[in-house]
Amino acid sequence: MTTPASRLEPLLFRRLGRREYGPVFDAMRAFTEARAAETLDELWAVEHPPVFTQGLAGKAEHLLAPGDIPVVRVDRGGQVTYHGPGQAIVYCLLDVRRLGLSVRALVTTLERAVIELLAAHGVAAHACPDAPGVYVGDAKVASLGLRIRQGRSYHGLSLNVDMDLKPFTRINPCGYPGLRVTQLRDLGIGLGPDAAGGELLLNLGRQLGYTRFGDAGGLPVSLTPAPDAGVNFRASSAVQSGYSPPTRPGTVHARFPRFPR
Repeated sequence: MTTPASRLEPLLFRRLGRREYGPVFDAMRAFTEARAAETLDELWAVEHPPVFTQGLAGKAEHLLAPGDIPVVRVDRGGQVTYHGPGQAIVYCLLDVRRLGLSVRALVTTLERAVIELLAAHGVAAHACPDAPGVYVGDAKVASLGLRIRQGRSYHGLSLNVDMDLKPFTRINPCGYPGLRVTQLRDLGIGLGPDAAGGELLLNLGRQLGYTRFGDAGGLPVSLTPAPDAGVNFRASSAVQSGYSPPTRPGTVHARFPRFPR
């Protein structure tokens, strides 16, 4: 895959903390449905309480014993996976057509962002062409699932950081019976989910060709595009892994930012 050309417009980050799956899922779909040609791309970093999500092609046979963990049917590709505390999730709200990426190229970009993170901490990881995701040896450390609608993507990737892995034994992860899973903690990487999510945001943004980034707080709550929603834009060298509040708190999440004029 060729490296995307550097982009002039910024990429917007939303660091959402821990939130229930349903409202974030609804917000992703609403954002994708309402975005205009000039709407900025966004990456949302989030953690979820325990939940199994079942993709469009999901088969009931891969849900072995969900027990008290809810199962949510979603519109991404793939089979069943688990989200829970201690996992870093990045949702990719991207105009894929504008970026000039095929679906395969976008998947490769997500995988490379995770592989780059692991390499920076001394762990060699790899992708598998027949089973999207990132692996260390034969154990999966990150899962991918996307939906492309009218050239725009949502859903994204999940990276196991420092979590209880037992719920993965209640399913066939990603539809593969007996698939081993691992996490950063067990690989000797001492990051928490917030720090890992921050590194993923930057890695992925750069892999997509962005050099300018902005921070916003909260989920979008209005579907009206606006030229200036109070976003704090920065050059990539100035962006920190921790949360940086918007320039005008309380306004940034009210409208969808567009390209600065």
